[in-house]
Parts: sequence; C-alpha cells; structure tokens
Amino acid sequence: MAAEIKELLKEMVEAKASDLILEANAPMALRIGGQLRFMKQVYNAAEIGVLLTSILNPTQKIRLENEKQLDCSYELVSGERFRVNLHFQKGSLAAAIRAVPKVVPSRQELRLPEVIEELVKLQNGLIIVTGPTGSGKTTTQACMVDMINQQRAAHILTIEDPIEYIIENKKSLIEQREVGTDAIDFPGALRAALRENPNVILIGEMRDLETISTAITAAETGHLVISTLHTSGVVNAVDRIIDVFPAHQQNQVRSQLSLTLRAILAQELIPRKDKKGVIAAVEVLIGVPAIRNVIRKAQTHEIPTLIEVGKKYGMQTMSEAMLQLLRKGLIELDEALSRVPDPDAFRKRI
Repeated sequence: MAAEIKELLKEMVEAKASDLILEANAPMALRIGGQLRFMKQVYNAAEIGVLLTSILNPTQKIRLENEKQLDCSYELVSGERFRVNLHFQKGSLAAAIRAVPKVVPSRQELRLPEVIEELVKLQNGLIIVTGPTGSGKTTTQACMVDMINQQRAAHILTIEDPIEYIIENKKSLIEQREVGTDAIDFPGALRAALRENPNVILIGEMRDLETISTAITAAETGHLVISTLHTSGVVNAVDRIIDVFPAHQQNQVRSQLSLTLRAILAQELIPRKDKKGVIAAVEVLIGVPAIRNVIRKAQTHEIPTLIEVGKKYGMQTMSEAMLQLLRKGLIELDEALSRVPDPDAFRKRI
C-alpha cells in the first residue's frame, strides 16, 4: 500500500493540486485552483486504513490510535513534501493532504503587502498571521523567516506541527523542531526555546493559554516571535488572545500585548480570475501608538477605523485589499463581495 499512496501523491503533483482529500467509500478529491475535482478512485474503510497508515512510523501509529488524529509530514524520494492530517470520521480513517512547495515563495510571488519588508527587520515583538484553515498562513510565515534568513545573521528557531517548508541556512542559522518528533508539545518546546539563545522564534500555531502566554513573554524579552492563530480578521485575533486568559489576568495581558504587538496579518485565499490558482488578500494591522492605546483600554471595536486612517503605516482593511486585487483584474467581483464585511459599501467604491 505504501507504493499506492506514493502514486496518488505523484498524481496530485502532476495535476498541480494543492490538496488531496481521502475518505472511505467516497471518490478521492483533488483541490485544483481552489476548486474540488472528484476522481475515480474509491476505497473502503479497510483499504483506506492500510493505505494511510503505510506512511507512518511506529510512534506516529501509536499517536494516531491514542489521539484519533495526527498531523505529520511526508516526503517523496523525488523531494516533493506534503502536510498530512489524519483523522477519523464515521469510525474510519480519513486524510487531508496538502502539497508543500519545495522552495519558499518570495513576498513578490505571493503578492504580500510591501510593509512585510519592514516587519522582517524588527529585532523583537510579536507578529501574528491569522486566518481560517487553508488560508496560506504557514506559507506567509515561512516567507518572512526566509526573508530574515537572506538579510541578516540570526539564530532562528522554529516549532512546527508538522514541519512543512525545509528552510536552508543562508545568512542565518536555522533550527526546525517538529512537535511529536523533536519536542513533546508546543508549550514545552517554547519554554525550552527561551534557553536556546534564538533571535527569532517561529511558532507554528498558538493553540492554548500556555503557548500564547509564553509567546508574549518571549516577545517581551527581546525575541522576534512570528506565530499564527485560527481567527478571521485582526480584531478577532486581538480578542482571541485576550479572551483565552482568565478574567483576572486580562487587564495585564492587554497591557503586555499593547507593548509587544508589532503587526497582525489576517489573510484569505481567493480564486484567481485567470483560474491559475489562488491569491492572498491581506488585512494589515501595525502596532502604532493609537492601536496600542485601544488594545490597552479594551476598545478593540475602534481598530477598523484606525486601520482605515493608518495607510501611511502600511495598514489596510480587508475591503481595501480586495479592492486592490479587483482593480488589478486578479479576482472576480462576486468573490470579493462574498468576503467583504459590507458589500453595499464596497460596491460604491468600485
């Protein structure tokens, strides 16, 4: 079965698919250019179980059995890498497999905002990349780390689950730790990171109170911390960080966050008008004094207005990001309207 899963992954690469979805008694699905394409292959529960576990080592098999889900990476002999999520549904094993490019894309290739050029020069603080699952957060993170890698001598430590992009040393020294292989969990690996003398710490995801708290502490103590959240929009990201703490700690956390937050990039992937894949629309918040003030005072509802008037700092709303893509002919109007918070106001700006 190991040979068969490799053939499916090769088929995925040849089709230029971003994702492969497998579940029992249903056609295999490839996501190409943001759209699902159903294939002929159908596996029953027993077949799919053997197929998917054939790529796991003994430790991973035990984790899957105990936790009923597993994130891991897999690499073909030809060098193509994949992020693999295994889980159970209706009592049988299923998978969502994402292709990871061999080379970290540049900011220009990803069409990310120019303000990132300034963010990667920072020596400390917290940068958050947020968005729904599958919005390209990991790629944006890797792009920023590789920009630092190309520009200066830094000790960069990443904590990921799993490692997706393999980033080769250029001007920097990079250590990549995978949860489950090189570390037990995010909180433990992050606590250890503070004793490993890094300049830059990448955290694959801030999933819990302990990880978020330690990330803020790392940012306070002279490290540049780049991490992700699963939220939609910059305001929700700020609120999520604060709300994860007990009520009696939230005022202190607001103060800490207001001092350490350097930027939040909230992104969505939009199907391209030319059908050649997807493109990122990015809302940008920069931690200027006015932003710090409203975070400290628990007035995050004022953030959208501050973003609108903060263009000179590189800030932009999601509506502005969508409008730029639309005016460049990169996305369809319907795609933009389905994602902006106020479609009627957006139409008037076109």
